[in-house]
Amino acid sequence: MVKYILKRLSYMVVVFFILSILLFSLFKMVPGDPARMMVEGQKMSVSPEEYERLYQDARTRLGLDKPVIIQYFSWFGNMLQGDFGYSSIYRVPVLQLVGPPMKNTICLNVVYYILLFLITIPLGIKAAVKQNSVFDTTVQVTTIIGISIPSFITALIFIFLFAITIPIFPISGMVTTGAGYTGFRAFIDYLYHLCLPVLVMVFAGLGGMTRYVRGALLDALSMDYVRTARAKGLREKTVIYKHAFRNALIPITGFVVGSIVAIFGGSIVIETLFSWKGVGKLLIDSLNGQDYTVALAMQMFYILLALVANLITDICYCIVDPRIKLE
Repeated sequence: MVKYILKRLSYMVVVFFILSILLFSLFKMVPGDPARMMVEGQKMSVSPEEYERLYQDARTRLGLDKPVIIQYFSWFGNMLQGDFGYSSIYRVPVLQLVGPPMKNTICLNVVYYILLFLITIPLGIKAAVKQNSVFDTTVQVTTIIGISIPSFITALIFIFLFAITIPIFPISGMVTTGAGYTGFRAFIDYLYHLCLPVLVMVFAGLGGMTRYVRGALLDALSMDYVRTARAKGLREKTVIYKHAFRNALIPITGFVVGSIVAIFGGSIVIETLFSWKGVGKLLIDSLNGQDYTVALAMQMFYILLALVANLITDICYCIVDPRIKLE
């Protein structure tokens, strides 16, 4: 396994390097000038000569006065050392800027995935056990509806129902405006604003995970060892949970591990619609504001997450099912 991990890590380095070149080149071709964005606010308060000097200073500070190849290797080398650049809009280092949104995204996703697994795994198991029953049909129809509706449409429906028609939850934001809560009251207010985006995410993710669990368990229940266990007179719960579900965990493992890694990735649609200050919203704001240093750093972070998730998933498959050999 150690040899396999080292091989995969070497592949990851190559893929990461190639994708960094492609993304860096892509962002260089996008219209916009980060240096111009940094000094645009001072254009009316200084002379044209002073404005041009400030602009050239900003270009030098951001390294834009150097050839593109030098810019790339300087950026890539700094990134490997933990220096992701400087935001032209917020005027702070990218690493410092991403910290608070990352905490908000992690909090949102942790609550979401906990609720998702608590609901979908039992639901998928029961639907598989009661295959072709009224319960199974109801679950199937509901999950298909959940999968078919885009998440932003689901969000708008939930906002209309639970924030406008029946004003149970706030429409957007993370805190009650002007309330000035502190301590435990502030924490409760934070959770209160968390409820509606989490409900939308759970409903949107309900279908895929439920059907995934149901399908995996149905495959396991059709195996010969399940029929053998039943022939031995074992209780149905023992057959389902000890024999069938344990083997159904093998395909589910990839989904769960990928979800754990995805905790650190933002939901662009949900965070934007609900004004939740997470990394997804930060990415959109950075692209809209032509703050490409921040956007590029976050894209590289997402690439790293995907590579790590794939490696961890393969290792977990091997742990769950010893028959799988890593080569």
